Order: sequence, then structure tokens, then C-alpha cells
Amino acid sequence: MHIRTALPADWPAIWPFLHRIVAAGDTFTYPPDLGEEAARDMWLLPEPDRTVVAVDGDGRVLGTAKMNRNHGGNASHIASASYMVDPAHSGRGVGRALCEYSLDWARAAGYRGMQFNAVVEGNERAVGLYRSLGFEVVGTLPEGFAHPRKGFVGLHIMYRRL
Repeated sequence: MHIRTALPADWPAIWPFLHRIVAAGDTFTYPPDLGEEAARDMWLLPEPDRTVVAVDGDGRVLGTAKMNRNHGGNASHIASASYMVDPAHSGRGVGRALCEYSLDWARAAGYRGMQFNAVVEGNERAVGLYRSLGFEVVGTLPEGFAHPRKGFVGLHIMYRRL
């Protein structure tokens, strides 16, 4: 697996799994009916932010991540990131590799920490991965997420010092 900068030419490979994940409505705070143009504008970030893809030896996109500052002004020293792994390639370490890459990127860019603003409480795989990489839950917004099957569940704010 290799992680590299996402190119506009990667979008046709990203959009199908991004669309399925967002439409499921159970892990991201994006609207489930998010259109392709809005999704592309939101996901493919210009410098100094970064969007990457994880690809296999044949160049097939396995997953993607976007990295950016969490807030501006006097809070611009904290990074954030989002990750999407094609479900056809889950369980192969793609999410871990993308998360580790984003931590290295943030550290090299001079950020002091990384914060995830909205990790769905019941997303055990993501919460477990982030905890294993040193993130901690610093707060939970009770009933902050309307899960399509579980009803209202909490949204974690997770943080890690860099």
C-alpha cells in the first residue's frame, strides 16, 4: 500500500465508496443526500490542507483522507482529519495507515495536536482505532447524532497531543 496526494483523476474511484458511506448515514455528519459536486469540493482540499489516497500496487484506490486545521485564528495550531476506506478493502489496515499518515503530516506541518470533532459513539472500529493511536475522548455530546437504526447516540470529541 502506498499513500500519495489525491489527484482530480482519483475522484471517479473515490466517489462511489464515499457516496455509499455518506448515504448510509451512520458514521459521518454529512447530509446523506450529499451530491457529487459538493462532496468533491468538500473532500479534495487545496494546499496548505491535504487530501490523500491509499492505493495498492496496481494503483487501485483503497481509501482516502483529508487533513486540515480544525479552526482558524488562535486555535489554528490544532489539526483535524477525516478518513474513508472503501468497504471492499476494510480490515486490511488502510484506515490505520491513513490515520498514521495524517498524524505525521500534522506533526511535520507544526500542529500541536489533532482533534476529531464528531466521532459517532457507536462506531466501535473508528473509536478503537483512534484510541489505539493515542487519542482520548475529551467529551461526548449526548444524543448529538441521529443514527438511522440506533436513534439518537452520542458524538465524541477525540484529541491527541502531537
